[in-house]
Amino acid sequence: MVSTVDGMTNVSNSSTSNTAGSPADPTTAPARPAKVRKTDDQWRAELDPMEYAVLREAATERPFTGEYTDTKTQGVYYCRACGATLFTSAEKFDSHCGWPSFYAPTEDDNVTLIEDRSFGSVRTEVRCATCDSHLGHVFAGEGYATPTDQRWCINSVALRLEPVTPESAGPDSPTA
Repeated sequence: MVSTVDGMTNVSNSSTSNTAGSPADPTTAPARPAKVRKTDDQWRAELDPMEYAVLREAATERPFTGEYTDTKTQGVYYCRACGATLFTSAEKFDSHCGWPSFYAPTEDDNVTLIEDRSFGSVRTEVRCATCDSHLGHVFAGEGYATPTDQRWCINSVALRLEPVTPESAGPDSPTA
């Protein structure tokens, strides 16, 4: 599902059919995290300089330098600024572009898409819907052999990976 609110597009892979547990049934739908609003001084106190530059000022880390670019660790990727669930290792793939790449966000995606016209081109910026932090960009139609034909190119510094452990692994655990 794609929706636009205040000029920002929200993406959700969740079904909108009127069944229990779906977003159409607010009495049983999973709760979304509350919006996180902090001052620049609060963000600066919580984030290191590179994290602040990427997450709050929409900078980009240098390619092939990020912690998660080549990782094969199974787990869940969270927003480094607020902890919202964003991606899993099941959707991560090798794009060889220099940043971690995913073909889709999680069902509880928590992402907002914004048209980005910087650098003389049109592309789609990805932001955390919970704290409005810059994560990276999403590209479509590049020919990657993924189910969505999309490459969610995300800065490693914007993510925190929580590996799946044998104790936390269940039938629906993310796998690489």
